[in-house]
Amino acid sequence: MFGFYHLELPKSLQSRLHNASDKHRDGSYLGAGLMGVFSSLIVGPCVAAPLAAALMYIGQSGDVILGGSALFVMGFGMGVPLLIIGASAGSLLPKAGHWLNASKSVFGVIMLAVAIWMLERVLAAEIIMFFWAILCIIPAIYLRALDPLPSIDSGWHKLWKGVGVVLLAYGLLILVGLSAGNSNPLQPLKGLSMGATANAQAETSPAFKKIASLAELKQEIQRANANGQWVMLDFYADWCISCKEMEAYTLSKPEVKQALANIVLLQADVTKNTSTDKELLKAFNLVGPPAILFFRLDGQEQGDLRIIGYQDAETFLGQLPKI
Repeated sequence: MFGFYHLELPKSLQSRLHNASDKHRDGSYLGAGLMGVFSSLIVGPCVAAPLAAALMYIGQSGDVILGGSALFVMGFGMGVPLLIIGASAGSLLPKAGHWLNASKSVFGVIMLAVAIWMLERVLAAEIIMFFWAILCIIPAIYLRALDPLPSIDSGWHKLWKGVGVVLLAYGLLILVGLSAGNSNPLQPLKGLSMGATANAQAETSPAFKKIASLAELKQEIQRANANGQWVMLDFYADWCISCKEMEAYTLSKPEVKQALANIVLLQADVTKNTSTDKELLKAFNLVGPPAILFFRLDGQEQGDLRIIGYQDAETFLGQLPKI
């Protein structure tokens, strides 16, 4: 990443594998197969991440036929570009040059963006927003956003300077939004303009009453039923990205809050994943958040209204008339 380190096998082992593959380049099917095996060991780290994701998906499905077919198709797909390049006799291969170093920087920024996205599960929203601002501003400086551009520069240099200016401006907007108390990098200035204050206040998550155990949940359901009210239980965790999406884009909508006005809103925060949290999840056959459950006036869950994962406001509102 940025040339600081390279993820690859040790040079000595690469050399041995390369020499072993050279010995079997005799034009036979066996030689081609062995050369492919050795090559896969050399480039293995490059495909480890997508392969791990595929294995996780296959393991969760528990389907042997699906797993074998998926790995076969994945391997076949990985080989297609090599077949195309080989058939072109090298004419499709780009010439080595400065673009190789530039590509390292681009992928380095992408890796940092993925790291920030993953840190959203454990760090405060304000810290994450600051990281996004830095990730926009620093690459913008390297793209010469602040440097004067000579008239003799090529069109590509002008294009990348334009990209840098856009990144710099957006990074500064994120910092302005952060200083104003905003925590959404996609809408850094939301609520800052005059006349938008009321809308910003309206689009906040509804007030949930926290519950910490199954016994506490039953008490709240009984109390709500006695008042003739349904109950909505929201399973939430700070590290759950979909939970935050539900809060920001669904539950905060004024029309959704109005539809939930006569429903008792409870929330189970399972961020710490304690034994009590696990017991509460297990009681409803849930692996984890996000999940929203609705309970009728008889205290039983309305199973067809159960929501697993993110759901937009329109779809969410479509279910509420059933209550």
